[in-house]
Parts: sequence; C-alpha cells; structure tokens
Amino acid sequence: MRRPGYSVGMARWLNRLRRSLRGRSQVLPTWYHPDYRLPLTSLAARTGLDPRRADFAAWHLIEVGVLNREELRVPTAIPWAALCAVHDAEYLERLTRPGPLADIFAVESWDLPVDEVIFTLRLSCGGTLAAARVALEERRPTLNLQGGMHHAGRDRGAGFCPVNDIAVAIVALRAGGFSGKVLVLDLDNHPPDGTADCLQDDPKAFIASLSGADWGPLPGAVDETVLPKGTGDDAYLEALEALLRRVPVTPLTFVVAGGDVRAVDPLSNLSLTEAGVQRRDLAVARFLAGRASVWLPGGGYGDQAWRVLAGTGMILADERLRPIPDKVDPLAERYARISRELRKEDLDGGPLLTQEDLDGMLGFSSREQVRLAGFYTRSGSEMALQRYGFTSALRRLGYDRVRVELDRAGAGDRSRVFARAVADPRPEAPEHLLVELVVEPREEAGLRVLLAHWLTLRHPLAAFTDDRPPLPGQEVPGLGMAREVAALLHVMASRLGLAGVAVRPAWYHVAYTSRHDFRFADGDREGRFRALARDLADLPLKAVTVAVAEGRVRLNGEPYAWEPSLMLSTPEAPGEAWQAQRDAALAASHFSLAPAAEGDATQESR
Repeated sequence: MRRPGYSVGMARWLNRLRRSLRGRSQVLPTWYHPDYRLPLTSLAARTGLDPRRADFAAWHLIEVGVLNREELRVPTAIPWAALCAVHDAEYLERLTRPGPLADIFAVESWDLPVDEVIFTLRLSCGGTLAAARVALEERRPTLNLQGGMHHAGRDRGAGFCPVNDIAVAIVALRAGGFSGKVLVLDLDNHPPDGTADCLQDDPKAFIASLSGADWGPLPGAVDETVLPKGTGDDAYLEALEALLRRVPVTPLTFVVAGGDVRAVDPLSNLSLTEAGVQRRDLAVARFLAGRASVWLPGGGYGDQAWRVLAGTGMILADERLRPIPDKVDPLAERYARISRELRKEDLDGGPLLTQEDLDGMLGFSSREQVRLAGFYTRSGSEMALQRYGFTSALRRLGYDRVRVELDRAGAGDRSRVFARAVADPRPEAPEHLLVELVVEPREEAGLRVLLAHWLTLRHPLAAFTDDRPPLPGQEVPGLGMAREVAALLHVMASRLGLAGVAVRPAWYHVAYTSRHDFRFADGDREGRFRALARDLADLPLKAVTVAVAEGRVRLNGEPYAWEPSLMLSTPEAPGEAWQAQRDAALAASHFSLAPAAEGDATQESR
C-alpha cells in the first residue's frame, strides 16, 4: 500500500536517468552484506533494535533506483589483529563467550550464536575500513549500512556496541601510512563515550558531538553539545550549524548519522521529524563536499528505523530531500521482486511429471503427492526458501540440511520445514521441526483468499528462561521470522491470483503483532480489539496476552474471552459500514485488568 500518486517505478526510472547522466563513477559507494543482520531472535522484541535495518535500507535503495544490486560493495571480515590494535586482548577474549556478548545486546545467552555474531561485527568493521579507504582515494562520501558502534571502549562494550568500528578503521589507516587529521562527527542521540575512550591518545583525532543525553565529560579532544530534551528540527539545525562552524577541516570525516534522534524513536530524547533528519544529513553532506567522509547509521530503534538510513543514502546519492512514503515496505518490495524473477515452472514443476509424481506411480512412495495450495511442489518450496533468504537465516541460527515435507492436514495443505543442528554433523543427527504451515485457498468474507489455518515458527535449539517465559500456545521459543513468513504468504496469495491472506489468531499477541497488515473482517470485532490495545497499552505485550488467556481481562466490567475471529490482509480498503461499526465498538468498549494472583509477574509495567 502506498500513498496516492507515489510510484516506486517512477522513482526508479528518474534515479537511473540521473545516474546515467552522471556516469557510473558517481554512484554512491555503499557497503552491505546479508550477514549484517544479527542472528538474535529476541533482539527486536526485547530492545527495539531491528536486526533487519541494513537489509531494508539496502533493498529500498535498490528498489527506488539509487543503487543496483551489482553496485553494493561486499565487505570482508576484519582480521582479529585489527581489533586487537584498539581493544584490550582480555576483553576481546571475553567476547568469544555468550554471556558478555548477551549482556551488551540485552538478550539471553541462549539467543546468541557467538561465532555468527562475531562474524557480523567483524564484517561491520571491515565495511567501515573499506569505506574509509575508498573515501580517501576518491575524496567523496561513502556509506556503510552497518556501523557507528560508538559506545564500545578499549576494554568494554555497551549499548549494542561490542567493538568500535570507527576506532578500528582509524588505527588500521594509521598502520597503513595515513597520518592526517580525522574528525568524528557524531550525530547520534547518545554521546560517543566509547569512541572518545578509544581515540583519546590520538593527537590528530577530533570528536564533535550533538546529542540529547548528558553522560558527563568525555576524554580527549571532544566538542560536545548536549541539547535540551524535546529539541525539534529548527533548534537542532541551528545547533548543528554552530557546531560545524567550530569543527576543524580534516581530510577524513566519519559521520555517525544516528537515526535515534527522531521523536518517534523509543530511545530518543530529541524530537526531530524524518524530514528534519534528512535536512540534517543534507547540511552535513554539503559542508563536507569535496572531502572524504564515511557515513554510518549509529543508533536507531523500532521497525521504521531503516527509513532514516535509507534517507541518508538518498541524500548522499544526489543531495536532494526526498521523503519516503509512509506505507513503503522494503520486505514486501523485495519479495515481490524475487517472485517476479522466479519462473512458474521452478515452483510448480511445470506441465511435466515431477520426480515425486514418478516415484508415486512406480510404487516407491505410498504418500499422497501434495502440492502446497495446489501449486508449490516440495522441490519448489525448498528452492523458494533458498531464494527468499530463509535457508541462510536458519543457518545463522544453528540449523542446516533444511528440507520440506508436504502433506494434507484437515482442510488444508501442510508444509513442514525440518533441519538438523549445525553443531551435530552426524548423518543420524535428529531433525528439528522449525516451521509448520497449513493453508487453503477459499472464500472468506466475500473474497477468495489464502487462509492460513495454522502457523508455528519454532526454535528448538533455544530455551525459555524466567525472564522470557513461554507465551500462550508456545512450546519452544520462536524463530524471530514472523514478518518474513507473513510477507511470503502475501507473495503466495498474489501468485495464486487471490485477493489476499486470512488468519484466525488464536491469541492476543498474534493479532497484535499482525495489526499493521491485517484487520478483522468484522468491524465490531476490530473496534473491540483496538479498544483492548488502547486500554491496556501501559502493560507489556506479554502481560496482556497472558492476562487475556487466563481470563483476567474485563470488558465493561464483565469477564472477557478472546475472540479468534477472521483477520484479512487485502489491498481493498474497508467500506464505510465497516468503519462505522469499528468506531462504535471502539467507543463503547472499555477494558480493564483484574488483579493477578499473588506472585504473578505479568503485572509489571513498562
């Protein structure tokens, strides 16, 4: 869904025209790797840090034509020796254990595959160093879609920053012969305490910071401006202009273009709009024109933080303010692109008999030959998992030897994804069920839709803890890939010529996490659902969904039982009658929470 009048296709065409007029040498050098995504399934839910931010920014820059896929530069993991040149060796050794890394990312140790997380960190540092080298060689801005880990000091990490990619890059450049002055222009909401610690002994390194938090004096050559809480666009830009007048002119600048300065960011003390952040980036880009600069994302939280990073890329590409429409979804854009590239015969086996068909005819298999939703073969499903990135994501979570089974389950077709643990390479290693999906194309609410009767995403190598107990209906922790699976269901519906996707959420938390893409088919039901989310908004999602499941929620003073009603996700907007029913139910419904039993922890507030 997009704003009326917005055309990604038109944006793509205009950008490609501008690039052809400028020539290939003017394409913004941008570093990205799919493994920039941290393999932490609970990261977004626990901290607000969306591990997909770099992915979404890269995909959107490609979709609007700022970049081609072939133009994204692939970083290499930086050597351990380069990390040791900045960070204390004993501290780095501690990072090879789950506990210390888990503390820095505010997740449980079970949710942290050490080798994969360390690889992401080394890739990020390698991207920042490569971007700095190209920036110096070509005297131009470069962009690394992961980095700006400015809270990591020499012997400590904090705030999702285990290592300091800026300091690592500067020290590596020094070792390679670069002796010029360096400016770190830190525009994150939080101060660069770790960068100041790492660079305090470099007499040619200067830090200029504009932040919304006062953490006390910082060591070394630091010019820090702490803005009042709630500072908006105009006041911020005035302070930025004053700061830029004071900074030294240097042959190389690192810009931490923090996305956590927006008013909507959950960790922000400031109140910039998205347009204000683009104006910030434009002012800095013009100030640094003709000089080498490396741009890094820094902080940014919530599922829309990617927009700031993508906006930075668009500013650097041609120094124009270009708002990103509200309804743009990079995941849906990417999946639609992949779907267009996949041939029908790759997924359904084409008009010829598949090997599974032949096996069944020859008596090698007694199983009924099933195609998911009457279309996707097992081989096509496995190939789709690879093309859409599921297989690589599962590998980083500790699974390999992925395979799909298809059969019938009740009214629908069932797809189950199995895999074995990477840590157990034995041929007889047990298989784990990771995904189970039951779907059926059918008529619902007057529309032909893909109805998902059942969906479960399982991470059996993980474990629940006292701090993260199971939600209602959970046997093992989730994979953290619900958003990807939902997008894939929409691709399936589109390929089958259906109007959309339908679900009947069995639990409140399922409906709540789907609320931006799905709506209840019945307007009254939608109104009650929105009233429930409104009236219990001060409680964590976990507390609300447990209370609903336990029957401790009251509707207008009476016990309330969850209503697993039909939810739809279609391009069609609801009619006026539906909206009137929704509004009436929203006004008439008032939810409250009955006291929990003694010792129940679900009453904790945010």
